[in-house]
Amino acid sequence: MKIISYNVNGIRSALNKGLIDWIKEHQADIYCFQELKANKEDIPTERFEELGYSCYWFSAQKKGYSGVGVITKIKPLEVTYGCGLEQADYEGRVLQLKFSEFTLINTYFPSGSSGDERQAYKMEFLSEYLDLIKTTLATENKQLIVAGDYNICHQAIDIHDPKGNKDSSGFLSEERAWMDQFFEQGMIDSFRIVNQEPHQYSWWSFRANARNNNKGWRIDYINVSAALKDHIQHAEILPHIMHSDHCPVELVLKFD
Repeated sequence: MKIISYNVNGIRSALNKGLIDWIKEHQADIYCFQELKANKEDIPTERFEELGYSCYWFSAQKKGYSGVGVITKIKPLEVTYGCGLEQADYEGRVLQLKFSEFTLINTYFPSGSSGDERQAYKMEFLSEYLDLIKTTLATENKQLIVAGDYNICHQAIDIHDPKGNKDSSGFLSEERAWMDQFFEQGMIDSFRIVNQEPHQYSWWSFRANARNNNKGWRIDYINVSAALKDHIQHAEILPHIMHSDHCPVELVLKFD
């Protein structure tokens, strides 16, 4: 089972840059999109359905902002729009799908880069979100996947300039400590299980030719609970795919 997580930075923009052609060629089973920047009615759902995908969109109340979506060839048993956190749901940040083999939570974590107010909200969200993860893991279904743009680099290996960015939102000590707590719940960084190499990034600034120089950040993840560890067959980042300032990240799971 092939799963993709991809911050498309505007799904209509990504479609104009060839997203459908890539999906048609790539044929993953599940795509988790973040930052749709579109209302549900403005997304050409039929283009995905023509390729055999069922589509689930959770847009922000504010037009042209945030939003998450999942397209899947495997019909979910249950879909939950949102997570019960008022501001997060207003901003369209969390979409949960239950499948027979696992529960999938697709999340667009807040960025704190625009100022102190948003950074404060980011930390509030992280605290409340960790409770959601603990609750989900405590249920009978301990097979959990948390995909999305986390807007956090966990370790120095995940960012091109750790010293220069130690005071930057996305690499603050308190954010990295939250990632430690997240993994301590029994979640696993599926990419790092497979690939320990440096210079592996999923987002690059539009400034200073950062992508061509590979001065990036690894802030996009498909993390899994320990119960799924033995099902991990492959994980990689796809930096050559360029519909966005992010690139897709991929996880392949094998079930008997």
